[in-house]
Amino acid sequence: MKNINLYKGLFILLTISVVGCKKDLLESTPYGQSTSSAFWRNATDATSASNALYSLLGDENGFPHTEQTWDICSDDQWRAGDHGEDQAIEEFTFDASNSQLGYSWSLKYEVISRANAIIINVPKITMDKALQDRILGEAYFMRGLMYWQFYKIYGQVPLITEVNVTANNYNVPKGTIEEVQNRIETDLKKAGDLLLSTNDAANIGRATKGAAWGYLSKLYLYKEDFAKAIEYGNKVISGPYKLANNFGDNFEPETDNNPEMLFNIQRTQGWTEDNYCSWYYAPRPWDGWGFQEPTDDLVSEFEPNDARLGYSIARVGDVFEGGPGGTTRVYTAGLNNTGHFFKKYAKWRVDGSGINQDLDVPLLRSADIYLVVAEAKIRSAQSGDAEINAVRSRAGLPAVSGAKMPELIHERRVELAGENDRHADLMRWDKKQIIDIVALYKKDRGQWKRPRTFSRPKHYYFPIPQRQIDLSNGVLKQNPNY
Repeated sequence: MKNINLYKGLFILLTISVVGCKKDLLESTPYGQSTSSAFWRNATDATSASNALYSLLGDENGFPHTEQTWDICSDDQWRAGDHGEDQAIEEFTFDASNSQLGYSWSLKYEVISRANAIIINVPKITMDKALQDRILGEAYFMRGLMYWQFYKIYGQVPLITEVNVTANNYNVPKGTIEEVQNRIETDLKKAGDLLLSTNDAANIGRATKGAAWGYLSKLYLYKEDFAKAIEYGNKVISGPYKLANNFGDNFEPETDNNPEMLFNIQRTQGWTEDNYCSWYYAPRPWDGWGFQEPTDDLVSEFEPNDARLGYSIARVGDVFEGGPGGTTRVYTAGLNNTGHFFKKYAKWRVDGSGINQDLDVPLLRSADIYLVVAEAKIRSAQSGDAEINAVRSRAGLPAVSGAKMPELIHERRVELAGENDRHADLMRWDKKQIIDIVALYKKDRGQWKRPRTFSRPKHYYFPIPQRQIDLSNGVLKQNPNY
């Protein structure tokens, strides 16, 4: 069951925010500047503010599309679609003026602004302590999550916290890599302390301890602090976040809020705006826009009898329910350029009324964390077999013994296909000479994936949007080599 109460609370907050105001709703709302008489009065206001943390995640320029485009550089996808800025991202021909670089910049800082307002104002409200802690935990989690995304994309960005808000000082230089990492770590640790382990049915979709611990585990893996990656990953594995019995349950509207889904974006037909993730991935002749198509190279990575392939990627001959008038449709090669689409993101309503808007957008699953722990163990001379085999067993595959990095790399690729991790994984492995990303991206994969030139170290991070540098009057400096 989707969380209708969360959406209702958001509508209340938006109504409060715009009373007597002619500003466009798309403009950033100065929640931190609201007076106590107008807002931040009671638990209802605090809950409405926490609801607003989630509203922008489903924006077209958020995770359903723009954040997903950072993986079109990988060997798993061809960008498809009709956006020239995406082609430049995929082919490493972009510069700081590329519009794609800036689409989600302001959105993430708006979420951070809302989180800062909660951190400043909610402790002053007299209210139930458990609810207050949960709301503060959500604010720290969402701020940490936004900086995690910034870190993966740009490396160094300005760190805006409650201190900047109270000092009215927003035009600040980029933090160092270490400072950005420390900000993420601090926020996610606080979130893990304050959040609930699980949510009741009325609060499905809110962040939990498992989500905070999962992202912490990934952060420590990126930092190559393998002991802490294992420590926080094991908190997830040993917690109430078990793998779904069926891999496909993670990508069906009726079952996508299962315990494995550590964090996802809630979508409900009629209550949330269009599910852009489904629109972008579905074939154009079938109500979608046909972006980010899987390559044959990815399809061939799956082992025979791997159940994940059938749930993840459409192939010629697959049958789908929900055609015009409620009929079935058979997928044919001419519907997409590569002959495939990510079916884990695209579902249709069986009554024939189009894309199923009830499908949530997955951001973090326990299976990812099993493989994070496995990698941390392998790279610290321990066995990661148990974690890898937990994931493989669910897919109906035989166990591996003595797994090393090639087996781990394979498992992450097929388990998380299309889930926005492949390019980031390849870059961090390249930094440690585990793989050769330059040689990999130079390979000619045919018409849909021509050779690309990856330049070290330039392309480990994307450039800061030029508009942001211009607005800062020189305070914000461009990333090296751009």
